[in-house]
Amino acid sequence: LRFNKYWKDLIFFLPPSPPLDPRLEGWPLMSSPFPTTFIIGTYIYFVTSLGPKLMENKKPFELRQIMAFYNFSVVALSLYMTYEFLMSGWATGYSFRCDIVDYSRSPTALRMVRTCWLYYFSKFIELLDTIFFVLRKKNNQVTFLHVFHHSIMPWTWWFGVKFAAGSGLGTFHALLNCIVHVVMYTYYGICSLGPAYHKYLWWKKYMTTIQLVQFIMITGHIGQIYIMDDCPYQYPIFMFIIWLYGSMFLVLFLHFWYHAYTKGQRLPKMARNGISKDQ
Repeated sequence: LRFNKYWKDLIFFLPPSPPLDPRLEGWPLMSSPFPTTFIIGTYIYFVTSLGPKLMENKKPFELRQIMAFYNFSVVALSLYMTYEFLMSGWATGYSFRCDIVDYSRSPTALRMVRTCWLYYFSKFIELLDTIFFVLRKKNNQVTFLHVFHHSIMPWTWWFGVKFAAGSGLGTFHALLNCIVHVVMYTYYGICSLGPAYHKYLWWKKYMTTIQLVQFIMITGHIGQIYIMDDCPYQYPIFMFIIWLYGSMFLVLFLHFWYHAYTKGQRLPKMARNGISKDQ
């Protein structure tokens, strides 16, 4: 009987109450998961099939100026989201422990809702990473993990925003990701300016360390829910998804670290193909 009313809850193992966050009623792309799914499906089709076919007999596009603007724009957006995440909870009251979803309409709670939606929307902007690869005929960089990462993030975040926008447990990884993106897209922005600026990229060797620290912190923070005696977080399935995602990329980067820095071997192919940019 509940299936007709709360089908989303049953399919995705979410509790039936509250079924949806009424604060998001009328927000762009929030009416159902289908617009997000359509956008992601179109993206996957373009970057894996249509795009390479269209570019097959064409010269690669020279996109240096566009990419420089894009990368530094993502830096600015990531800085703004970092500030908003801090001011809507992380610097104003979150405990780094059991911070559950605040469904109130207080100014701080609504600010966090807006920040969560903006972070979700930013994942569509970042799909341009792969589109630039295709237009520049860098098809070897369009790896499974690259496309998987860019596809799964906006899709899972639709459910996070729709059902649980605003909590410490659900946004810590987003805060860290914004901080890391400030560093990473600054690096790629400088790269896109040309060889004359590459002398300023001496800190490239620390990029993997930053990413490793990110995934260690995400996995450790979210893992608290399994050892805390009483944490009434409303949607435990989201905690498992975040933990699984953080653990998967932690293993990936530990593998990268082992081969690149411990054994001193040539970097694994998937690392050379740009997986590190996607985090």
